[in-house]
Amino acid sequence: MRAHLGDQIVIESPKTGGAKRDGEIIGLHHEDGTPPYDVRWSDTDEVSLVFPGPDAHIHHLEHGRPETVLGTQAGAVGTQPVSGAVFPAAAAANPGDIGRRVGVERRRRGLSLEVAAHRARMSPRYLAYLEEQPADPTMATLIRLADALGTTATALLGAGMDLPPGQGHALLHPHLRDLGPDECRTLLATHGVGRVAVSDSRGRPAVVPVNYDIIDETIVYRTAPDSVAAAAVETEVAFEVDHLDEALSQGWSVLAVGPASVVTEPDAVRRLAEHAHSTPWAGGKREMWVSIRPTSLSGRRITPGDQ
Repeated sequence: MRAHLGDQIVIESPKTGGAKRDGEIIGLHHEDGTPPYDVRWSDTDEVSLVFPGPDAHIHHLEHGRPETVLGTQAGAVGTQPVSGAVFPAAAAANPGDIGRRVGVERRRRGLSLEVAAHRARMSPRYLAYLEEQPADPTMATLIRLADALGTTATALLGAGMDLPPGQGHALLHPHLRDLGPDECRTLLATHGVGRVAVSDSRGRPAVVPVNYDIIDETIVYRTAPDSVAAAAVETEVAFEVDHLDEALSQGWSVLAVGPASVVTEPDAVRRLAEHAHSTPWAGGKREMWVSIRPTSLSGRRITPGDQ
């Protein structure tokens, strides 16, 4: 017997008059709809991996008629049915962080909830729940999500956060091409984290990350007057932004070069504060706005040779 995303599963109590349990099937592990299933239970809103037994019934969304589902435990010897066996979902490293990473990757690729959920063979409602709540998906669910989003399950779990990017294997046939100014502007987009190269107070070179915005084709960021990033003022600096896809060993980088200055005009400062997408990750009092007006833009993208 087969089920579909959104179907209701009901597990009857083996005792006469006993309570039954029901939930929504929000994840399939096989394309043909055979068990096991990821089920979100109506009484707890928790998600579990379920191997249905003979006491389990499926209510299909199309007609609402219950049908018995006879399942066997994966890997078990023979075909002994497992009576409503429920296995808890795999524990997440830090529930809540996974959903944020999933949301970031989905939006980065321009996918709607419906499209991403279809690719991952799950309910859009569950994907929304996963992104917005401290959910605890199974490893099978994470693998399907990672495949749908073009990343890895370990990346969604946050593994390797303390390692520098770019440790993946090089492409067999890489294609490195230069980016034009218009594509560079598009990749700089509206905001993010970039690196500004300056000379510190002792004249030594330094590269520091900053949260930046693009306003009127000008790169702006907030910092403290005594910080290394503030040393950019009244000098010509280099500002770099990049993105690497570790799973696919490809990515891009953009370099902007131009004079930097401090923004002091009150109306301009107020306008920058109103349009800022985020506060500096470094925290503290960082009210000094620095602007970089690029006089040159260049960039590179590396992709497989057949693209």
